[in-house]
Amino acid sequence: MREQAWQRFRPSGRQRNGRRSAAASAAVVAVGVMTVGVLAPPAAFAATRPDTVQQGLSTLVRSDGLPGALASVKDREGRARTYTAGVGDLATRSKVPMDGQVRIGSNTKVFTAVVVLQLVGEGKIGLDATVDTYLPGLVRGKGIDGSAITVRQLLQHTSGLPNYTSYLGDDVRYFEPRELLDIALRHEADFAPGKDWKYSNTNYVLAGLIVQEVTKRPLAEEIDRRVIKRIGLRHTYFPAPGDATIREPHPKGYYQDSAGAPLLDVTEMDPSWGWAAGQMISTNSDLDRFFSALLAGRLLPAAQLAEMRTTVRTERTETTFGPGARYGLGLVSKPLPLSCGGGVYWGHGGSFPGYETRGGVTDDGRAAHVAVTVQLAGEAARKRVDHVVETALCR
Repeated sequence: MREQAWQRFRPSGRQRNGRRSAAASAAVVAVGVMTVGVLAPPAAFAATRPDTVQQGLSTLVRSDGLPGALASVKDREGRARTYTAGVGDLATRSKVPMDGQVRIGSNTKVFTAVVVLQLVGEGKIGLDATVDTYLPGLVRGKGIDGSAITVRQLLQHTSGLPNYTSYLGDDVRYFEPRELLDIALRHEADFAPGKDWKYSNTNYVLAGLIVQEVTKRPLAEEIDRRVIKRIGLRHTYFPAPGDATIREPHPKGYYQDSAGAPLLDVTEMDPSWGWAAGQMISTNSDLDRFFSALLAGRLLPAAQLAEMRTTVRTERTETTFGPGARYGLGLVSKPLPLSCGGGVYWGHGGSFPGYETRGGVTDDGRAAHVAVTVQLAGEAARKRVDHVVETALCR
């Protein structure tokens, strides 16, 4: 789902808000305008009718001009299927790797929120304790006071903290988390804590810093120990400092400055500017497994999972996550079409230069995630990807 910071990456020129991305000066290779590639065959059970998910991915590649798309779907019985369309490398025309790794952007927030809520369940963090309880005196600025902001408000995006990714400069380098926070604190609060809702990556940088203060361990190690290893995610990791690569087979990620412009290879970059808000790498099938385990109660006690699923909605969610979306504690609910019985599905989504992932799971065990290899630039394109997700969940 859309985040208000990742989607405006520009390798050259100024952003609409007058800044350039932290990755703006990254070395990129122009590979020309994309063309539709050959579809890779599905890897699991055979369909008895035209497969609507495969058709949806093929349409995204053909109609939206995406280099590649890939998906993973799990039905109510636990049967899984993976899909690909397009090409994984525009220069070599190689296929999209089946269930390849991608940068998952703000899906990282859910991993961070799970660790925070585990610590809440252990009595080490209080949801309604203030930031100053754990990081005394650290969060101060114009209209900003850490003694008035709670942990719950961080996870729920109701803190009013300015979004640091709106103010990153041109440096392509490793960022310490405290640097990211300092960038945000130079700017005025968006509103008083608890008075509104606005998506801000700064909230999750602070949540990650609180985890580190409470556990005395790096956030990446806590996510690995408490989440990744606990439920057996085999292709998910938090990149080490300075690691700009993607470890396992993956489609390349591309950026297009404007319609008809050459596609630029932005696959390799230092992702530290995302940190607790957006640094991780995973696969669609691992995301299916993660969200399924989360909703099944395998990662959180019932009380903390209920808190995570307690959502708020403001008009800003309409432009951030789509109509009808509601935000909990790092978890988003979105409505399913009435044509497939209605209800909601739960997930988050992530947008990072070169990749966009969207998807979620239902309470009855269905799961679907779709990734595309261009960061989506408009609401219409995002809605079309969401439609493929909904098609998969409604089969």
